[in-house]
Amino acid sequence: EREQCWGAIAQFGGQTPLNLALGLQKNGVNIIGTSPQSIEIAEDRKLFAAMLDKLKIPQPPNGLATNEAEALVASKRLGYPVLVRPSFVLGGRAMQIVYSDAELSHYMRFAVEASPERPVLVDKFLEDATEVDVDCITDVGQFENPDDGTIVIGGMLEHIEFAGVHSGDAAMVLPAHTLNQSVIETIRQYTHAMARELKVIGLMNVQYAVKGETVYVLEVNPRASRTVPFVSKAIGKPLAKLAARVMAGKTLKELNFTEEIWTKYWAVKESVFPFNKFVGQDILLSPEMRSTGEVMGLDADLGIAYAKSQMAANAPLPLAGKIFISVSDAHKQEVAAVAREFSDLGFQIVATSGTAAVLEKAGLKVERVLKLLEGRPNVVDLLKNKEIQLVINTPAGQSPRADEIKIRTTAVYTNTPIMTTLSGAKAAALGIAALKKSGYAVKTLQEYH
Repeated sequence: EREQCWGAIAQFGGQTPLNLALGLQKNGVNIIGTSPQSIEIAEDRKLFAAMLDKLKIPQPPNGLATNEAEALVASKRLGYPVLVRPSFVLGGRAMQIVYSDAELSHYMRFAVEASPERPVLVDKFLEDATEVDVDCITDVGQFENPDDGTIVIGGMLEHIEFAGVHSGDAAMVLPAHTLNQSVIETIRQYTHAMARELKVIGLMNVQYAVKGETVYVLEVNPRASRTVPFVSKAIGKPLAKLAARVMAGKTLKELNFTEEIWTKYWAVKESVFPFNKFVGQDILLSPEMRSTGEVMGLDADLGIAYAKSQMAANAPLPLAGKIFISVSDAHKQEVAAVAREFSDLGFQIVATSGTAAVLEKAGLKVERVLKLLEGRPNVVDLLKNKEIQLVINTPAGQSPRADEIKIRTTAVYTNTPIMTTLSGAKAAALGIAALKKSGYAVKTLQEYH
């Protein structure tokens, strides 16, 4: 009444407007774009699961729990690890990966208030799956027959970190760099099918997890996501502006945007964290979002694009020096290959006994250093003396040990770049190799588009 507006758009304010859409509509507000009923299908777990079944699209096995007992039953059926979270949340708040009954009971008692109205979602957590974010724009909801509409995928962003890191925190690469054509085609088909089924008008974001050749849908958000500005810059098309015009009644054909754009260069998104402002705060990434901003690296070479993103995020990659490696038992098999890449680039490798033994067995030269409890000089002393130029430290299990936290936080104080995932470490090696080989050049955005 006060605004006298023709309609309201619920797609550009994140989660909150979606939660308000039905109420606004009941009070007579014309919600333009995707209908609140479709938003409800995507947001309500049961309706959403039914839609995926109808379209024959896989999702990770999951269950609902309104109390502790139900949660334990669900996790027994699914098998650990499971991802638990309240329904309808912002920024992955109170989301956790749980590895045992004891942890689950603790979560249900202390972390959330579950009730029949607000059940807790229990999903099978897909370990070592690759996560992919897709942003698309479509006008299918304007047509009687959704098949007459146009759907254009703006970008497929492949996460560098494994699934389970909040998408606001993960580093991402556009276009997807390790997925094969058949997986990309599957993602395209699923995205189109869901956009048609939900009769979307405007933007839609889908998060997928890819394990082997199987593509699972984690969630669908019928709205602009936080990656839209990044994708728009990378492909040179203002997706939000186009979506607003589509919601106001234009078709994509009229706006002359009907083909996907696959760039000939790489765009890497990296998140910026405020860890150096919070003394002693552990820096691990989790399903809860921690980042306070993001930066972008563009280049024809993927390694250099990644290196540029690290420079912009205030953690430039070193070109020489010592690198400290300490990984959890789960990563011991893969660590030698990553270490060899750094060793071939001329880095000296420093490690504590466990990881050192694995690396020596693989024929690498390692300087052994004491653990914190074994005396001094230990790895923290080396960091403080600026003797270490890069840290690779993957967390051991659910509750990280105190000495790990000490190593990671010291790395933050001393401004030493640190990788907490092996995929991040591989990307770093790629970046350093590319910088050493050819250095880097800078181009303006105008030259790309």
